[in-house]
Amino acid sequence: MKKLIYVCEDEKVILDTICSFLNANDYEAKGFLTAFECLETFTQKPCDCLITDVNMPNMNGFELVQAIRKQSNVPVIILTARDADLDYAFGIHVGADDYITKPFSTLNLVMRVKALLRRVQLDLNQQNQEHVAFHTLYMDPKSRVATIRQKPIDLTPMEYAVLLYLTRHADMAISREVLLQKVWGYESMVETRACDDTIRRLRKKLVDSGIGIETIWGYGFKVVEAQ
Repeated sequence: MKKLIYVCEDEKVILDTICSFLNANDYEAKGFLTAFECLETFTQKPCDCLITDVNMPNMNGFELVQAIRKQSNVPVIILTARDADLDYAFGIHVGADDYITKPFSTLNLVMRVKALLRRVQLDLNQQNQEHVAFHTLYMDPKSRVATIRQKPIDLTPMEYAVLLYLTRHADMAISREVLLQKVWGYESMVETRACDDTIRRLRKKLVDSGIGIETIWGYGFKVVEAQ
């Protein structure tokens, strides 16, 4: 069965182009010109992946993602014409998995969709794995709940996936390339700041937890006990 992709974009030419390209790559793409319409349809029939623009009237892409996250962990890619650190950080904060700045290559977009859908399957496979404990941190892949000193911490799906992978490999440093492959599902390096922005968000949420994420300069990251 074809994977169902919802695309939310208020510029019809761009919307039609994205949907046509996805359909040509063996997906079932459904387009929406407003976030309200997309959210209403999603509530009735969830999709396998959501692609949404940020700049839309009445309800913007960030607000759409926030609403979607209240009911689903579906992979989300945000499209934005703005290239600002605040937009990247806020996109990760509300629960987006990745983002692409306009103008972009439709081929690149399809590659990212394929990668995120592969990650969903990996997440399902991990649900049968045992829990992970590291210092004050406890993570249960079955419930996707993470606790610090037995108190739950609020993590987006991607934050959870990154922290789980780092914790499972707490005895070694993990490169950005490996994180992008194992967590995002990218088979090769792509131009995305999602990895670094996700790590930045995690560090803020782990303050005073006794857990830290150390940067291995020029390489990647390692989960450590905070000093």
